[in-house]
Amino acid sequence: MSYLGPEFDPPQPRRPRRGPLTVALAALVPGALLGWVVYEAVGGGTGDGGVRTASAAPASGTSAAPSPSARSASPSAATDDGKRPSGGSASGPLKGKVVVIDPGHNPGNFQHTAEINRKVDIGTNRKECDTTGTSTNDGYTEARFTLDVAHRLRSLLEKQGATVKLTHDGDSPAWGPCVDQRARIGNAAHADAAISLHADGSAQGNRGFHVILPGSVHSGAADTRRIVGPSHDLGVRVAGNYLRETGEPPSNYLGNGTGLVTRTDLGGLNLSTVPKVFIECGNMRDSKDAALLTSGAWRQKAAQGISEGIVSFLRGS
Repeated sequence: MSYLGPEFDPPQPRRPRRGPLTVALAALVPGALLGWVVYEAVGGGTGDGGVRTASAAPASGTSAAPSPSARSASPSAATDDGKRPSGGSASGPLKGKVVVIDPGHNPGNFQHTAEINRKVDIGTNRKECDTTGTSTNDGYTEARFTLDVAHRLRSLLEKQGATVKLTHDGDSPAWGPCVDQRARIGNAAHADAAISLHADGSAQGNRGFHVILPGSVHSGAADTRRIVGPSHDLGVRVAGNYLRETGEPPSNYLGNGTGLVTRTDLGGLNLSTVPKVFIECGNMRDSKDAALLTSGAWRQKAAQGISEGIVSFLRGS
């Protein structure tokens, strides 16, 4: 997802650097010590005084993905999409747990620009319903990537016994859903955990993943105060496991090397009443990250890392 889109406030410049916690985060394992260490690293408190809004350095004119006619992808992207029939194990360590996976954007958004451009209430203000997302320079779209990883992640979680729901799948719905509806789907499911999958559209040379945590918001329909703590725990566990499984480094342009960013301008987080995070799995506009994101084998590792973070959170909560 590009930071030049209606779901984001304009970025503020900051000096990119990789903090000393990059190595520490790689060694972290899920648990109380893990949460405390990274919690201290990202500034502790999550009240209004401690909320940070992310900034980025996107490439000019690269925020929107090309039209469907211009899409292309590597052979692994085209043939290894991780799809499987829905349905989980009757038993397992996550039996009774509900996870909602939100694949960012929708491949059909390109044909429904009028619908996705209408404004919706995100609590703090009004923003466009959705965006088309970004793409690699070769045309592999973020929307295709997120659906692929969502299918893989669903399969892994269902094998653990979880009930898994996607906010959209295939051609249903044909576009969207809007960001407010994506949040409501997780709320209505009474999800024990929810995650929104994305890939960034920043400049060449900006590499790595970051997990976006909800800041404390209490405005209009938005009230994240009860989910800030558990969402932070979920995000820490996802970040640590994702790093270990994929080898993808924490972002070198956001989060000061922690792989964690707190934001208050995202409708999908602001309107959530269940523990929820976003993950930007890498930067589609960077050639090194793009080579990973277009690999089916690597996407399986990405799904595995996210899954293990969610499983750790659910078994520890």
